[in-house]
Formats: sequence, C-alpha cells, structure tokens
Amino acid sequence: MHPEVMDHPGDASLLQSCGTADSLASLEDATAESTANESSEEESACARTEQSNTKAQQSMHTESGATPRPDSLSLHTKGTELWTTHRDGEVKLRMGESGPEAEPPLTVNQMFTSTVQRFGNYNALGWKDGEQWKTMTYNEYYKSCRTAAKSFLKLGLERYHGVGILGFNSVEWFIADIGAILAGGFAVGIYTTNSPEACQYVAENCQANILVVENHKQLQKILQVQDKLPHLKAIIQYKDELKEKKPNLYTWAEFMELGRDEPDAQLDDIISSQKPNQCCTLIYTSGTTGQPKGVMLSHDNLTWTAFATGRDVSLTDADKLQEVVVSYLPLSHIAAQMIDVWLPMKAGGVTYFAQPDALKGSLVNTLREIRPTAFMGVPRVWEKMQEKMKSIGAKSSTVRRKVASWAKDVGLQTNLNKMELNGSLSRKPLNYRLAKRLVFRKVRKALGLDRCTRCYTGAAPITKDTLEFFLSLDIPLFELYGMSESSGPHTISLPDAFRLTSCGKVISGCKTKIFNPDADGNGEICFWGRHVFMGYLNMPDKTEEALDADGWLHSGDLGKHDQDDFLFITGRIKELIITAGGENIPPVPIEDAVKEAVPLISNAMLIGDKRKFLSMLLTIKCQVNNETGAPEDELTPEAVELCRKLGSNSTRVSEIAGGRDRVVYAAIQEGINRVNEKATSNAQRIQKWTVLEKDFSILGGELGPTMKLKRPVVMKMYKDQIENFYKEVLTPTTPDNPLPPK
Repeated sequence: MHPEVMDHPGDASLLQSCGTADSLASLEDATAESTANESSEEESACARTEQSNTKAQQSMHTESGATPRPDSLSLHTKGTELWTTHRDGEVKLRMGESGPEAEPPLTVNQMFTSTVQRFGNYNALGWKDGEQWKTMTYNEYYKSCRTAAKSFLKLGLERYHGVGILGFNSVEWFIADIGAILAGGFAVGIYTTNSPEACQYVAENCQANILVVENHKQLQKILQVQDKLPHLKAIIQYKDELKEKKPNLYTWAEFMELGRDEPDAQLDDIISSQKPNQCCTLIYTSGTTGQPKGVMLSHDNLTWTAFATGRDVSLTDADKLQEVVVSYLPLSHIAAQMIDVWLPMKAGGVTYFAQPDALKGSLVNTLREIRPTAFMGVPRVWEKMQEKMKSIGAKSSTVRRKVASWAKDVGLQTNLNKMELNGSLSRKPLNYRLAKRLVFRKVRKALGLDRCTRCYTGAAPITKDTLEFFLSLDIPLFELYGMSESSGPHTISLPDAFRLTSCGKVISGCKTKIFNPDADGNGEICFWGRHVFMGYLNMPDKTEEALDADGWLHSGDLGKHDQDDFLFITGRIKELIITAGGENIPPVPIEDAVKEAVPLISNAMLIGDKRKFLSMLLTIKCQVNNETGAPEDELTPEAVELCRKLGSNSTRVSEIAGGRDRVVYAAIQEGINRVNEKATSNAQRIQKWTVLEKDFSILGGELGPTMKLKRPVVMKMYKDQIENFYKEVLTPTTPDNPLPPK
C-alpha cells in the first residue's frame, strides 16, 4: 500500500492530513459534462459494429434459441409493437406475469401524485440562496410543476413537441422538465457545452416550441440560431436579469405568472389522456459519430426504472429515513435524471443542488453541508479525489503516514474478505474496528460521506487502482452500467453483491444476454426489460440497428458473466483494434495498465487498427483552466512530485513532450516494458509511443461530454504523429536503447 493520507489519533488537523480540505479543488477537468451511468460510448452505445460480414451479425442468438441477427431486419412485420420512431407513437410494454416486471404501469403524473399524497409535507428540493439553504416541499414542487405546465400551454406548447432546457442543475430545471411532461410535451435536456449549431440541431429535431435557458451566455447561443427554428414560440431565462428585452423572451418569474391563474381544466384533460406507453422525454446522445439521436423514453420507462432500481438498491421511504442526494451531474444525461429526479421522487427523497462551480472545487463543501445518503461520481471525480488525497497525504508526518498505511492495509483486506462473502462478515476484526475509529470515520466525515451508504461510479471505465484505493479507506465504490437506451441503469453493484471491476448484476425484472460469445464467454451484451427505450425519434434505420427482431437491445459493448452472474465489460465492438495480422485487441485494458504503471500519465490511447503493430498516444497530468476547462502547460502538483522522485526538474508538459526530458521518457518506457511483459501475445505489445504537447479535453474535442475518448476524433487530430509511428523501420527497445524513435 502507498503511505498516503490520513491522520493519527486525536489529530485535529484531519482535513489537511487526509487531503480533503480541498480534496475536490482540482476537479475542473472532470467538468460539469462528466456524467454518469452510460458505460457505453457517448454516441449512445447501441450502434453495432459496422463490419457487415462479421460473425456477430450472421450468427445465432445464445440461450434463447436460434434467432438469426441479419444485417437488415424486417421489424415492420415482426416486433413492430415493441418500438416506434413517431413522436405520437405507442409501444407494447414488456410486461411480465409476476415479480417486478408485472408492476402496474404508471405515468409520471401518477407517480408524482402518489408521492405527494404520501409525503406532501416532506422537503423535495433544496438550493442555496447566498449562504442560506432554502427548501421546497413535495406539495409546493407539484403545484409549481402544474403552474409551469399551464404557462407552457399558454405560450403555445403543442402535444409531442419539445421543451429544450439548457443550463446547470436547478429547481427551475426540474420544474421545466416535469412541467413539459405534464403539459403533454417532451422534456429535452441540452448539454451546456453545446455550440449554437448543436443546440439548433436538437431544438429542430424535437420541434421545440419553447427553450428554457439558464443565463445570458446560453441565451446568446439560441439567439444566434433563432431564425432557423420555425417551431420556436418563446424563450425563458431562469437565472439573472435579462440584459435586453425581446419579444417572446421571459424571465422565470414572468413565465410562472402566465399560468398561475389559468383554469385547470385544459391541463387536467391533457394529463388524463396520457398513457404510460407514450413518449415523455428525449435524451440526445452526444453524436460522437454522426448526428445525435433522440432516445425516446416513455412514462413507463422512467417510472418503472425508478421503481425497480429503488427496490434493488433498497431506497428507504421518507417516513422511515429520508434519502438525500446532491445534484451536480448534467441533467441532459439520463443518469443524472434518474438519480436526481426520478429515484428521489419514487421514495420521497430530497435533492439538493450543488453550485454551478461544483467540479471546480465547491462540490466537497456541498457534500459536507448536505451529507448525502447516496452519491454518484463519474470515474474522473473519484480519480481527482484520490490524486488530491495522495498528494496532501504525501506531505504528512511519518507517524501519520504509517497509521494511514496500516489502516488502509486493514481496510482493503477486510473489505475484500467481505466482498468474497457477499457482505456477510459475521464479526469485524478488532484491527478493522480500530482503523475505523482512528481513520475511516474521519475520512468519510471530511469528504461529507459519513451518512452515505451507497457510493456509485459509472459512465466510463474506472481503474482497479482507484477502486482499491477507496476500498482501502472503507468506501466501496459500486459500479453501475447502462445506457440512455435503457433509461439509465441495467446492472448494479450492491453492498452484499459486488466484485472489483464488475458492474454488478442485472436489475430485477430485466434480462441480459451475451450474443455470439467466443470461447471465453465474451460477446455483445444485449438488454431486455421495461427500461428499454421506445426508439430513436424519426430514425427507423438507427432503431433497427439497435433492436433486433425479438426486441433485444444490442449495446455495442463486449462483456461476459462470471460463475456468479456478475457482468464484466471487456471492450467495445467499435473500439476493438483488429491488427493487420488479424488479432482482435480491446484497447481499454492496455490503456488502463499503462496509466497504472506510469502515474504521470493522464490519458492514453492505443493505436493499431489494420496496422502491423501497436503504438500509443500519451498525455501528462496537467493543471486545467478553471474558467474554460482547457488543459494548461503547468503540471499538477502530484505530477511535479513524481518527476522529482524520478530525478527530473520538469514542471511543464512542454519540458517533457517530444522527448525533451529523457529521464521522464526512460521512466515511461520502463512502465510500458512492465505492461508489455504481461501481454498475452506479441501482437498486444506496445512498440512505439509519444507524449503529446497537451492533454485531452472536452474543449479540445478529444473527449465527449461523458469524459470518454472520442477515438475517431483523436485519430484525425493527431494523424501526423500516428503516421510517424509507421513510417520507419521498427527500432527494437532494448536496455541500450530505452527511448522509442522520434
């Protein structure tokens, strides 16, 4: 174990010693668009491999018999009732005869009113006004949503048309979202990082009648493209004063006033006409390849998934113990919507809103003030916490480091034993109880996680190193897996059922099938359940690619089950590297291994498709601009410290990249040699690599909104560097020649 962190008995300076005084201060590059729960590629992850002659497209289904999966599916004659791409379409619900899948279908309004009847006087939402926290009860929340719905109708919202919402998480975001649904429209989140053109595409695709924007900055994007939006009738700005008055532009107060005294009859008629099998929400994929797709989610998709997930994770109803969550991940993503909006609503929980600069440093303060009972962090959030705690822990006294190291050894061993016994450790060892009292409780308190019984991670692969780091601090991270097309989660890890690097077991009432498995049991992961989406709006071809003739959703992800039915993601069909020699290589495990072997590395991307050997692009951990999210030249304190230990004086990326720092380059090569030693074949060895001049980022275009690598974009951006790898004769790496040729 590394001797990083914590404190010694009775030390009052806990926050400094455990590295949590500002443990999230360097989360800038996790950005507000890092998000959760879509382990599949951002562009929706359900597009399948484009190699039309692969076995996977011609072979038979496993388990359930011999249903072929041809290139083109005649879904118009079979299974049509399970999907639609029409905005006013209805689908056949995937009901079962017993268990969770037989649960009676509900509309959003039915679920909401049921909660209001049971928990009307309980707090539903909380937000900070200056230094004071303010709250809203479920009665007030529902009433506000109805008022917003009447205001939308007065502004001319038509049935099955969009209400686009562009801004950071807030009470107004929730009210606009649910108000749009109650009024018979579609709630449509738009990524705050979208360009004006990307906003225009989404608004036009969903035929948005109304756009709700956060502030002047987001308003400007819409005003730039307003004349290209023929369906748009009004714009509402929910934060700050309007800098200019324009026709059909409203403040939030003006908007809410429109519907306040309107009669209820029209709204009640619309609500009573809604059916659980109709669309109410559109989630737009981020369009890594091609235009974004509008994932149509029905009332039943949302309400049933909230029911089944809440049941599996043992959410408690508010009258027993109210669940508390902090909303900070982008609500344009289904994961944040499910965790922040629908799950708390189902159980009568309360959602508190973080500050807009949550991922630039303030999130930890919110966590300490709110003390959530459940918390979702994308891998980048957990990694940043880990880095900060390590760098501050490294500066602690020798005694403190020894106590921390001992406690972490105890914590890891105890939790691994507990994991193997599925959470049923009859009696905790004495040394664990001591470590908990001296270290673990204080760490949790410093992070604001002392009441948190469920810490989740999802959206992208997380390294085993980070999982073990938090496990050693008695904070198990439970992995989730799913996609927009499955209304969020499909598999979940639980306190009494988790395995390191597995994303858990399938939600009750849903099914997983491994399609066309190889000798090791690896194949494409397919989903079935009431959480499976209706279709992509106006895109029958893409919908047919995603759903097979029997209605199974093909994820595009490769995975396998272990003997206990835990699901492990092993790669992604579109990411598979097929070398010139015909070897299939999943890149993520090799990239993770390099990052683990060389802690200086921030991002790694493996190259080698149709090539004779593998090469790799690397970036170094650097500071990130607080305002723009752009990577800077200056190294992170942790990276500077690592350089010092190697005997290098570098403090900037520019002093390392391009082979300028031979000491660092030699250390990277040494790490890659260690990774190569464990390669399963010669074809899986990294032969060449280079360090790029700057780190990947959302702003730069290399990362998508969920912080996952946009591989085709990177290939294009760094085409010259990649071609250089394959121009010259391969120079073998030897002790005498530790550096790859430049």
